[in-house]
Amino acid sequence: MWVLLAFSLYAAYLGLQVQRTRNAQGEEKKELIKGKFNVKHYQIGSILLALMVAGAVGGMAVTYINNGKLFVGPHLLAGLGMTSLIAFSAALSPFMQKGANWARVTHILLNFVILGLFTWQAITGVQIVQRILSNA
Repeated sequence: MWVLLAFSLYAAYLGLQVQRTRNAQGEEKKELIKGKFNVKHYQIGSILLALMVAGAVGGMAVTYINNGKLFVGPHLLAGLGMTSLIAFSAALSPFMQKGANWARVTHILLNFVILGLFTWQAITGVQIVQRILSNA
């Protein structure tokens, strides 16, 4: 999951480059367009969506199989929040492709909230692993 968090930060970087390309003019814009940041951002975002949803469902399934229940706590709640928000964020893509600025702004805000939740998720995940190892 730490690798996926780093992957998410890379997606954020690409998104910022897309925004930079959109706002650039002249030669700078021509150079930035060559980077194809929009295509890379879309592709990385699609992979992140799939892996994040699979990770959430898989994590809950493994926890339930091993313990017969889910533990309601910060880790589960952050994961459910991330899964919901990334679905909403991805659903904004058709609106952004048609030029809706409100969708673009909402997409950016949701993704920064997801990054915050993902950081919290990573920290609480390490705490859970430490607890499991100390009980073993």
